[in-house]
Amino acid sequence: MQVSDERLAQIAQRFAELEARLASGTLEGEEFVTASRDYAELEPVAREAADVAAMRSELAELQDMLSDPEMKAMAADDIQRIEGELPEAEAKLAVALLPRDSADARPAMLEIRAGTGGDEAALFAADLFRMYERFAAEQGWKVETISANASDIGGFKEVVANVRGQGVFAKLKFESGVHRVQRVPVTESGGRIHTSAATVAVLPEPDEVDVQIDPGDLKIDIYRASGAGGQHVNTTDSAVRITHLPSGIVVTQQDERSQHKNRAKAMQVLRARLYEKMRDEAHGEEAEARKAMVGSGDRSERIRTYNFPQGRVTDHRIGLTLHKLPEVLEGTGLAELIDALIAEDQAKRLAAQNG
Repeated sequence: MQVSDERLAQIAQRFAELEARLASGTLEGEEFVTASRDYAELEPVAREAADVAAMRSELAELQDMLSDPEMKAMAADDIQRIEGELPEAEAKLAVALLPRDSADARPAMLEIRAGTGGDEAALFAADLFRMYERFAAEQGWKVETISANASDIGGFKEVVANVRGQGVFAKLKFESGVHRVQRVPVTESGGRIHTSAATVAVLPEPDEVDVQIDPGDLKIDIYRASGAGGQHVNTTDSAVRITHLPSGIVVTQQDERSQHKNRAKAMQVLRARLYEKMRDEAHGEEAEARKAMVGSGDRSERIRTYNFPQGRVTDHRIGLTLHKLPEVLEGTGLAELIDALIAEDQAKRLAAQNG
């Protein structure tokens, strides 16, 4: 889909208006926040639009020069160069103009749970959590563990964390689903390869204003926290279980010694789960279309296999195999998978738009 010159001019004008408003120093409070957000969203589009507009303008000038015998040869060379570069610039602009998921810029709640495979699945869940921690560090993001239910041999039965930084949800949203591992467990004496799994859920984290929770809709239970093997974490009733009665969502939190902190963290998780439920319900067909792009993001869908004997990682949604298992688990190689998933999503959305 080629963007018209008129549309390019509209983008440039809108961007100039936002720049002028922000530079005026007259905006305050919510007005300033809104203008800043609009500017940040429009900037990459305006940059690509300016490149396309400049190339088209130069191309028109060069074509006028073809009638001048002295300039014809030089103009022809430059025309060939620009005609070679312009399609790529127009493709970048088309991607920049694709509708944004309103949650892309938000922080995310990362939930990892051990699936089939017992202790080995819990160890794999811990491997995945470390992978995301390292990837987050590469991106300059901050990871805060909300709750963790450790297994007896050092894995995680479940771990929930908050990830904050630039474009967190946009990059992590395709990680939701079942991750499968094939390897010889440390507990296996016969050297046999076992298959285990862990589920990953990535939820955009809402602001408090996005999800209004009626206290009357909550059933809150306070109980004594206990650790592995039934040992008491502490001797006070500080663990919190919150049930949201209308949706049936249940969140438990016992990592902190303070009941107040456990309750605050449980509410943070509850708000994220309710927000995701609201998003799915609100988007309806759009959500279904989004899920069809590179997989549903459903926790029951196998999305990726980590094969240790062959040192490979395969993403089943896009048929991509990387023989870089150590790099992926170290976080440094994960970007290649994530970038490929984002590119596939963009390509399919462009095709749907043009179709």
